Amino acid sequence: MSELDFTTPKEPPKPAPAAKPAPLYNAAMALEFFTSTGKPEAIAPGTRLFAENDKSSKLLLQSDKMYLLVDGEISLTAKGKVIGTVRKGEIFGEMASIADMPRSATATAKTPCRVIALDAGQFQASLKAKPEFALMLMSVMIGRIRDALGRRGPGDGAAGKLKESAVFDKSALAVLNRALGQTSVRYERGKTVFTEGQTGVLLYVVTEGRLAVSIKGKVVEKIGPGGVFGEMALVDRATRLATVVCETDCGLLAIGRNTFLDLVKASPDFAMSLLGAVGERARFTATGQK
Repeated sequence: MSELDFTTPKEPPKPAPAAKPAPLYNAAMALEFFTSTGKPEAIAPGTRLFAENDKSSKLLLQSDKMYLLVDGEISLTAKGKVIGTVRKGEIFGEMASIADMPRSATATAKTPCRVIALDAGQFQASLKAKPEFALMLMSVMIGRIRDALGRRGPGDGAAGKLKESAVFDKSALAVLNRALGQTSVRYERGKTVFTEGQTGVLLYVVTEGRLAVSIKGKVVEKIGPGGVFGEMALVDRATRLATVVCETDCGLLAIGRNTFLDLVKASPDFAMSLLGAVGERARFTATGQK
């Protein structure tokens, strides 16, 4: 197990509740990633790239694309109001593409633009060649989760709904168990895996049992077999946002950063599944919608 990235920092970070983790987004890496399988295309001002609530169709073999803005500005609107502007070097449209969710906004070219669009196949091909991009993309979505929690309390807007997550099905979970059995750990019912504010460097995949995730004392998610938690630690190595407690006896796979990258190289589907889970978590945190 010496090759696994299971090292815990020797000293915890100094308390700084208001501080945000350093951004991990790298525009040059994004450009290299997108150009490995995609090509820039010109977009005229006023062109709508996608519309709010658009949804991909497996029946019609249509999948949502994600975009990199090479030049120009893109306006994002929701419910008729401007909610943001995409600028040169930024990624947009990734949430719907990765998490298979309806578009949360409409994207329209404000100026003459050049964009690179990737469909699911192109994305996976690029990811296999450059797996570290998965961590960077997770950092974008995790930044949104942290921002949403900064603006709103945990679960605000969720109308009392409780998110229940499972990322990997039984077949995928069996494969992970065989490949990563040496990283297996067990926790008894009532035990805390980690607490809000701690520093962490591992994500966990649940192989057995059920856990409750709480933020500021409010349970926001239940996780069973096939579920994943703690993934933010692989990205920004900031303090944990939540406390996770075992509701039953649990079996977990503990995965470090190097192991994660090895898994992505071997199976981009693994990264797609995990990225989808982070995307759903970001959407639920922001809007309370599963």
